Amino acid sequence: MRPTALRVAALVLAATTLVGCSSLQSQVTEVGAVRMTDDRPVRDGGTLTVALNADPDKLDPTLGQTLAGRTVFAGMCEKLYDVDAEGKAVPQLATAAPKITDGGRTVTFHVRGDATFSDGTHLDAAAVVTSLTRDRDLPGSARATELGPLKRIEAVGRYGVRLTLKQPYVPLTAALADRAGMVMSPAALHRYGKDFTNHPSCVAPFRFVERVAGDRIVLAKDPHYYDADQVHLDRIIYKSIPDGTVRLANLRSGDVQVGDQMTPVDVRSALTEPGLQLFNSPSLGYQGIGLNVGNTRGLGRPPGHLDTPIARDVRVREAFDLSLDRETINKVVFQGMYEPACGPVSPGSALAPGPDPSRCPRRDVARARRLLKEAGVHTPVPVELKVSTTPEWNRIGQVVQSMAKEAGFQVTLRPTEFTTMLQETDDGHYDAFNSGWSGRLDPDGNIANFLQTQGAMNAYGLSDKRVDALIALGRTQTDPRARARTYDELTRRVVADHALIYLYRQKNYVVAGKDVAGVRVYGDGLVRVDRAGYVK
Repeated sequence: MRPTALRVAALVLAATTLVGCSSLQSQVTEVGAVRMTDDRPVRDGGTLTVALNADPDKLDPTLGQTLAGRTVFAGMCEKLYDVDAEGKAVPQLATAAPKITDGGRTVTFHVRGDATFSDGTHLDAAAVVTSLTRDRDLPGSARATELGPLKRIEAVGRYGVRLTLKQPYVPLTAALADRAGMVMSPAALHRYGKDFTNHPSCVAPFRFVERVAGDRIVLAKDPHYYDADQVHLDRIIYKSIPDGTVRLANLRSGDVQVGDQMTPVDVRSALTEPGLQLFNSPSLGYQGIGLNVGNTRGLGRPPGHLDTPIARDVRVREAFDLSLDRETINKVVFQGMYEPACGPVSPGSALAPGPDPSRCPRRDVARARRLLKEAGVHTPVPVELKVSTTPEWNRIGQVVQSMAKEAGFQVTLRPTEFTTMLQETDDGHYDAFNSGWSGRLDPDGNIANFLQTQGAMNAYGLSDKRVDALIALGRTQTDPRARARTYDELTRRVVADHALIYLYRQKNYVVAGKDVAGVRVYGDGLVRVDRAGYVK
C-alpha cells in the first residue's frame, strides 16, 4: 500500500479498537438512558446554561441559517406550528391545522388571541402578515425560497390569515413549523429595521436580554408569555463552546448544565459519569462537502462561470466524490456511531428513496483517476477545503485530504471560524467547504433552498433545469407515492451533479446534568428547554 493508504488503514484500525466488541451503540442501549424527553417534576427558578457547538448567526428568523441559531430561537421565538416527538407538525401560535381549499391554492388558519410579544405589543393576523411578507420579500432572506409560492398574504378579521398560492404547495405547513413560521413583533421591526437581529422580539417563554459575540446569549423569562405559569426557569444562557471536549469538561464541573451536539467520543465519556444523562434522536439532516460550481457573485445572484477544474467539469467533481470512503470516515471520526449519507432525504422520511447502491458508490480510486484523465486536468488537482474549527471537522478534513491524494487531488485545509465561513461561502469565496443541514420534516426543506437555481441558500451556484423542474413538481404533488418517485429521481439527479457531496447523517446527542428535567430533543435537532428546570 502507498503511505496514504497505510495512514487511512491505521486510522480505521484505531477506530475499530475504540469501538471494540461492545460498540458504543450497544453501550448506549444497555445504559437505557437514551431518550428524547424527561418529564420529571421540576421546581421554579434558577438559570440554565446550554453549551452550543457553534456561535449562532443572526438572531433574525428571516436571515438565520444555523442550527445553533435555531436552538436559541426555540426559547425566544415561537412559530405558527411546531414539531412533536413523532415528527409531526402541531399548532403552536396557530390554533389548528391549516384549512386548504381551491385545489391547494388557498390556505387559511387562525392565530391565538392571547399572545403578546416580548415588547408588550399584541399578536394578531396583521403581525403574521408582516412577518411572512418580510420573509418572502426582504433582499437576502433565507426564507425566500420556502415562501416563494405565496402570491398574496392577507389578514381576515383580527386573527385569521389567508394565503393565496401561485400553485399547490405541499411543504407549506412544514415550512411554517420552522423559521418561516416565526412571528416577529411589527413594532420592533419598524423601530430597529436592519438592527432587529440585536433587538429581537417574538412571542415565547423567554425574551432576549443580551448577546456577547462569540461568548453568550442571555434570555430571561417573559412575563408577557401566554403560558408563563408553565415556564420554570428564570434565565437561559447559551454559551458557544465549539470543542466537544471542553463542553464535556464544563458539564462535569457544573458550569454548564446542557451540552448540545455532543460527539460520539464525548458521549462515550459521558456514559461513565454518574451525574450526567444522555438524550438522543435520529437526525433529519445531513453533513457533507459543498463545492463551488458557479457562485461568483454571492447568494441570490445568477450563477456565473468559474475557471476551476471542479467548476468546469462534473467528471472532476465525481472523481473527488469517488475518492472518499464514507464508511471509513464514519469509523475513523465517529466510531461508527453515525450513518453514511448519499443524498438529501433522511431515511426516516416517508418519502425517502429506497436502497440503491448506484446512488452511493463505494470508494473507487482507479475510476477517479480515469475520470481526471478523461477531463484532461493536470494532477494533482488543487482544492482548498474550508473546515470549521471543531476537532471533528479537523479530523474529517485530514481523512479527506489523505483519501483524495490517492486519487490525484491536493487538498489544502483552511480551518475557519463558523460564522466567518458562512459569510465567505455565501459570497462565493471558496473551492470547497463543510456543508451541513439539520433537516426538515418535508424533504423539500432539505433540497429547494440549496439546490434550486438561485435558491436562498444555494451557496454552490448550482443551476440544473431538471433539478428545478423536479423541485417544482414535488412541491405540488399530493399523492405520497408520486412524490416519493419524484424525490427518488431528484436524489439521483442532485447526486449526479456532485455540487454537494453527502458524507454522513449524524444523530442528535445531548448530554445534561441529572438534576435537570424537562429537556426535549426531537428529530429536527433542536434542544427544547422551554419547560425545563431543576428537579424538585
